[in-house]
Amino acid sequence: MIELTAADIAEITGGTLTANVDPTLVIKGVDTDSRECQPGWLFVAKPGEATDGHLFIRAARANGAVLSLSERETQDDAGATDPAVIVEDAVLAMGKIAAHIVNYLRERGTRVVGITGSAGKTTTKDLLAALLSTAGPTIAPIGSYNGEVGLPLTVFRATEDTKYLVLEMGATGLGHITYLTDMVHPEIGIELFVGSAHAGEFGGVQNIAIAKRELVEALPASGTAILNRDDANVIAMKEHTAAQVMTFGVGNPHDAPENSLTASELEITSDGHPSFELTFPDATSYHVTSGLMGRHHVGNILAAASGAYALGVEPSLIAETLDGLGAASRWRMERIERADGVSIINDAYNANPESMRAALRTLAELGVADENGNARRTWAVLGEMLELGEDSVLEHDMLGRLVVRMNIKKLVVIGAGAKAAFNSAVLEGSWGDEAYFVNDVVEAEALLAEKLEPGDIVLFKSSNGAGLRYLGDRIASLKNETNDSEEARS
Repeated sequence: MIELTAADIAEITGGTLTANVDPTLVIKGVDTDSRECQPGWLFVAKPGEATDGHLFIRAARANGAVLSLSERETQDDAGATDPAVIVEDAVLAMGKIAAHIVNYLRERGTRVVGITGSAGKTTTKDLLAALLSTAGPTIAPIGSYNGEVGLPLTVFRATEDTKYLVLEMGATGLGHITYLTDMVHPEIGIELFVGSAHAGEFGGVQNIAIAKRELVEALPASGTAILNRDDANVIAMKEHTAAQVMTFGVGNPHDAPENSLTASELEITSDGHPSFELTFPDATSYHVTSGLMGRHHVGNILAAASGAYALGVEPSLIAETLDGLGAASRWRMERIERADGVSIINDAYNANPESMRAALRTLAELGVADENGNARRTWAVLGEMLELGEDSVLEHDMLGRLVVRMNIKKLVVIGAGAKAAFNSAVLEGSWGDEAYFVNDVVEAEALLAEKLEPGDIVLFKSSNGAGLRYLGDRIASLKNETNDSEEARS
């Protein structure tokens, strides 16, 4: 973390130090989770949906926190005031500290990149961080830190030698990305695609597009807006930015507009990995076979390559780094091979109709018979797609029909919110044991433990709140644990 004293934090946030705080106290780190605090850190006592961070100040201090960013004074067990900077709003105060740090870093040459889109932000962030790390110290979010709390926490991890700061920017409403761009003022903005995630909260896809374009609207004339030309809503954003525009997409590089990256001659390997020719704006071209699964990741790969190219990384180094590079964050088309030959694909970190269709397409491709006529049995284990608003029943209905039309052999639908997918699959022609509906993950786990056979490929996909990622983890370890127990008894 960039060195700040207690007095600095009070001045930056407009807060007041409690009387027992030494103004020269140096803060070594920041967190909102009392369990993650370390000696010398600042604990942010923010209000939460289910609890209040002020209740955890004691735990944070026990772990070494020396100061809290609080909205009121609190006392320890002995009745003494906890050392704190008292502010009106702890989350807004975090943002002010992050803005101060970014300004400090930018004066020393740090380059700031913002990434947004309805899906793919975390994968793109991971890829771009790997590419930029070849050119200098790079800080990127842990997991999917992309909001008013997560983005500052990422900034706080930066140090004096940070050359690149890669930031995810998520939104669940208009103005959310503007709040983040006002905080960090990115010079590079990457727009992935506009989908229907959070459509219920936004009031429609067009509002999502307006919210996402807040990133490119915030870019300076000296900056670069990197746009997905395969998405009509994204490419239209070129009319809303003062920055230079770079595009990426799939197709013939000779047909691409100026200043574009292109994937051509795209094929999917037998293991589900995209393989293609990557052509840069300077017309150099390299063959890349990604370690990611699914053709839908090609856009994320191109976006990351575009960001690195815009920041001056050599095309040959970009291609070399991308070749074979897989996912760095969990539950994103994460493939696990069980000892009995069952393949688990855990893509249940999040879901919307677009990412569901992409994951199912990958599953269907993996189930296609090989040259000897051997085909693996495919299972789609699906939970609810949340935050779809009035379109929820229709989108789940379409999902069940798609599973049947893609010839995916088995469907397991979990939870009442997703039941329309089961109903439509049955209406589409899935009879008997081809489609199952279960009420919860407990029932699903029992069903899969009984029905899975060696050679099966099982996709787990749902929104985060449905919890299927943990079910996928348990099913992935189930047979291995059984084998270990049998070996221990022998």
